[in-house]
Amino acid sequence: MRAECIAHDAHGNFPNARWARATGLPTQAIWHHYAHAAAVAGEYPSTMPLLCFTWDGVGLGPDGTLWGGEALLGRPGAWKRVASFRPFRLPGGESCAREPWRTALALCWESGQAWSDGADYGGPLLRSAFDAGVNTPSTTAVGRLFDAASALLGLCSRASYEGEAPMRLEALCEELAAAIALPLTRDGLGIWRSDWTPLVALMLDSRHTPAVRAAMFHASLAQALCEQALAVREQTGVGRVGLAGGVFQNRVLTEQAQARLAAAGFEVLLPRTLPVNDAAISYGQLVEASAVQAAC
Repeated sequence: MRAECIAHDAHGNFPNARWARATGLPTQAIWHHYAHAAAVAGEYPSTMPLLCFTWDGVGLGPDGTLWGGEALLGRPGAWKRVASFRPFRLPGGESCAREPWRTALALCWESGQAWSDGADYGGPLLRSAFDAGVNTPSTTAVGRLFDAASALLGLCSRASYEGEAPMRLEALCEELAAAIALPLTRDGLGIWRSDWTPLVALMLDSRHTPAVRAAMFHASLAQALCEQALAVREQTGVGRVGLAGGVFQNRVLTEQAQARLAAAGFEVLLPRTLPVNDAAISYGQLVEASAVQAAC
């Protein structure tokens, strides 16, 4: 069997995209989060529409921003973004992945909240660049919210390996805790957006122990996910919900999200044969590419 076309990530600078172009074969670019959703749909094939939450670090979206906290409705080859988070900016761009303090500072700056330990990081030059919009790409990535929470709690300001900050935050959770409400509103494009601002205030609230704050952070995101699903169901009647992306490697978050969704009457689809993270992205790219070609 000989390859006739290569599907790859739509981000032109990703190694797989560069390799695909170098082969000289025809190529087909697939949006990162569409591939995540398609991977779940491929494992649970159905003609019914799927509402898939694709939460991870960052991946390029069709609007040119860095996605990572999206809910996509539809099926392979026909996804529509229906829910997300309030966008925020990443000072230093890709540097934020290994330096969670950057995202923590950005969230405080954007929400007008003071972080006493923040004076130890950044400096006037970084703030000036942030205010001027220099190297501060916009994102909705839930993975970066986990990074920021970990830094604000003093758990991990500089990561020595990928996912260290969220893993430390998850490990701190000792028991279930109450969720706080994240305002949910619909923007001008009809996308439901949860506002992360209350999470920053929560992480800075020393009246609670770090363990309690970490548990409340997880519970609040699980509740926000369920509230987004309910809002979309009210509009569309969708009953199947998929979970995809590296954030759902987090057992605390995923179990709470599953429980809330099931209690609300949703059928919850979590990858079982394939990994939930980017290890399944190539499979999702194939599913998505096949569906797009079949529709042509």
